[in-house]
Amino acid sequence: MPQKSEKDWLRTADEFYERTNFPNCLGAVDGKHIRMCKPDDSESLFFNYKNFFSAVLMALVDADCCFIGIDVGAYGASRDCNIFKNSNFCKRLEGNHLNIPGPRLLPNEDNGTPMPFVFVGDEAFALSQHVLRPYPSGNLDVARRIYNYRLTRARRMVECAFGILCNKWRIFHRAIDVCPDFCDVIVKSCCIIHNFVRQRDGFHFQDTLYECPLDSVVAVGTRGNVTGTAVGEYFAKYFTSPPDSTAVAQWLRCCSTNRKVAGSIPDGVIGIFH
Repeated sequence: MPQKSEKDWLRTADEFYERTNFPNCLGAVDGKHIRMCKPDDSESLFFNYKNFFSAVLMALVDADCCFIGIDVGAYGASRDCNIFKNSNFCKRLEGNHLNIPGPRLLPNEDNGTPMPFVFVGDEAFALSQHVLRPYPSGNLDVARRIYNYRLTRARRMVECAFGILCNKWRIFHRAIDVCPDFCDVIVKSCCIIHNFVRQRDGFHFQDTLYECPLDSVVAVGTRGNVTGTAVGEYFAKYFTSPPDSTAVAQWLRCCSTNRKVAGSIPDGVIGIFH
């Protein structure tokens, strides 16, 4: 994929905020298992937790469901966190070689703390300064539940991209019966053509907008660093502050039909609208 400039990253962040209400977001990252026939002499390297043989497509997606960066060919038995950590993209991210802009203030915060630009992933990824993940479920306060809701809205872009990719190129609906190296070539080619079609087929993102439900998040053992925790806490506090009360309104609408969740909303949150 082409190298992005600082202006390109800023444009991507603005699009994410416009469409998902998540500020300073540069992309959504996740892995997808590409089903394949068992390679010769591979033993269980390609056998994943879903009980089939696969190679992993690790992808970073923008707000238009286009691929920004991909890593193809990891063993199906590998975890998403380890695949991302060993990818060239992550190494360049940690080495500050991606032209990512410096920290900036979040919208409607004139006197706040500048926050770094981030990528959002699911609970399988480790928390860091530039990678945010949901809080594990269990006794979450309102601020953290709203943070999870907002992060899920941004993260669904990569899930949508995988769905569009598979339904556009039906080869992904069955096991690919080729050698692993050729399978990687097929996946890379489909991702490149996917971007070409997305930019030229006249399909607009606005046609896919919907209210995202607040789903439970399953806790896993992946741990993050102190800097990533501080960034996540700041975003959680920001999403429930009065200047950004839109987030609270959206979350209240999502849980209005759930009496258990609605009954846990403190008066202080409701008071934001009065």
